[in-house]
Amino acid sequence: MAAKPLEARSPWQWPNGARLAVWVVPNVEVFAPELPLTAGGPAGDTAGLATREYGNRVGLGRLRAVLAEYGIRATAAMNAGFAVRYPELTRQLVGEGWELMGHGQVNNRRLPCYPPDQERKLIGESLGTLESVTGIRPRGWLSPGLLETPDTLTHLVAEGVVYVADHVCDDQPFPIPVEAGAILSVPYSVETNDKPAYDRAGLTPPEFVALAKRQFDVLYAESARTALVFALALHPYLSGMPHRIGAVDEVLQHIRDHDDVWLATGSEIADAYALLHPDASPCAAAFPAERVVTP
Repeated sequence: MAAKPLEARSPWQWPNGARLAVWVVPNVEVFAPELPLTAGGPAGDTAGLATREYGNRVGLGRLRAVLAEYGIRATAAMNAGFAVRYPELTRQLVGEGWELMGHGQVNNRRLPCYPPDQERKLIGESLGTLESVTGIRPRGWLSPGLLETPDTLTHLVAEGVVYVADHVCDDQPFPIPVEAGAILSVPYSVETNDKPAYDRAGLTPPEFVALAKRQFDVLYAESARTALVFALALHPYLSGMPHRIGAVDEVLQHIRDHDDVWLATGSEIADAYALLHPDASPCAAAFPAERVVTP
């Protein structure tokens, strides 16, 4: 979809004059043991499965503690299979103010792997499972592996989803028209994201801290002109490890040392955008003003 470059857009600000919205996105996941963990990998990877399960059993608790220390209500991209395996923990996260967004059934089966006529059913069942466990139907979605099909956005809108995080092509939200309306893209990141940083690039925790601080500092400086979004994506089995959890603390402390930063959930960002851009967003009716939480 054609769009103006960022520097050519009219300036605007988040509620209460905040310049930079920050959302923290833990990826809370389970994996099907009969499938490879990664493309081209072996099935039945005992050590790999156990490492990821460590994140659910132990690492997630460390992340919860650090986020609570800074008063951050995270937006968890959660596989429905996690809610089935850990229903009480899932409810605890919501009770702590976390938002849940859909993230498929299991993390190692991506949407293009399903037959086309089953994709909407899979999306609906994933959202329905999270709703049945928590009583709240997710309003956002992050596809496993950020992989969509040509029909994914249409299916998401049909299932009541109002924002999606797969489209890492901007530092501001923007509406994406689909056949039956529109869905809002909320900026996610594959840069300030511990999966590519630790698991692929082999960064050390101090290197990840430096990367995240540089990303934040540039966005913060640029947000003096217009509102922007900084996303921090974390995986409990990576950032929840004892030797990495201090990196999360250091990044969050750096963020909290700055004024006019809005610590928001995905829905709050989406609602605020639609409230501020009622004419630009064809999906504004899906974002009621009373849902907006100001900084």
